[in-house]
Amino acid sequence: MTYCVGLLLERGLVFMSDTRTNASVDNISSYKKMFTWSRPGELCLTLMTAGNLATTQAVVSLLDEREKEPGARQPNILEVKTMFEAATMIGATLKEVIATHSDNGQGADSTFQATMILGGQIGAGAPRLFLIYPEGNFIEASCDTPFFQIGEVKYGRPILLRAFDPAMSFEEAIKLLVVSFDSTIKANLSVSPPLDVHVYRAGSLRPGPTFRLKQDDPYLETISTGWGVALRKAFGDLPPFEMPAEA
Repeated sequence: MTYCVGLLLERGLVFMSDTRTNASVDNISSYKKMFTWSRPGELCLTLMTAGNLATTQAVVSLLDEREKEPGARQPNILEVKTMFEAATMIGATLKEVIATHSDNGQGADSTFQATMILGGQIGAGAPRLFLIYPEGNFIEASCDTPFFQIGEVKYGRPILLRAFDPAMSFEEAIKLLVVSFDSTIKANLSVSPPLDVHVYRAGSLRPGPTFRLKQDDPYLETISTGWGVALRKAFGDLPPFEMPAEA
């Protein structure tokens, strides 16, 4: 399983993904699920993946191979003119890979399904964030839906819904994501550090701070312990339930 989140902020984009994959309880590995392409001063794109590992690796490999052949007949991820075009290209590549591996060659066979989050900025356009489905279609984040999750989404979603603010700083956004990931990690063993992070500053048109929070990172431990204490205190501060009088 996987957990990845992309946030659309007023000041840019924040991405976080775990690195755990598992084919069974005794076959657990770590793989990178976040990928970035950039042409400094012109575009910067970040992709996060969830689902069948062979499918997602094939999509990223195809994008990389085609990027190395400028002018080739196949589309080049670094030659797209808009974020919409980038989302369309990645969606088509995902659909192509699934169709190639599917038994009947059509549609999104559940065995090979994958979903992706694409975010970035091209030229003078605004930063944009997309959720791409196995069928190749996609939706875009907006002021009403300012973040996307893929993978094991349910455990970390409540904190995002309650605390996310598009005006928050990058530092606040990362803290919020760490809490969301901690809740997911506590509830599902198929999600685990290391956690990959990429911060994109609007208008920079180049990758921003990119780093990895490892299993033993002191900040992860501080947030995990502190969040547990804060929840217990908040619960204790709530008014008690008053039992109705017995008839």
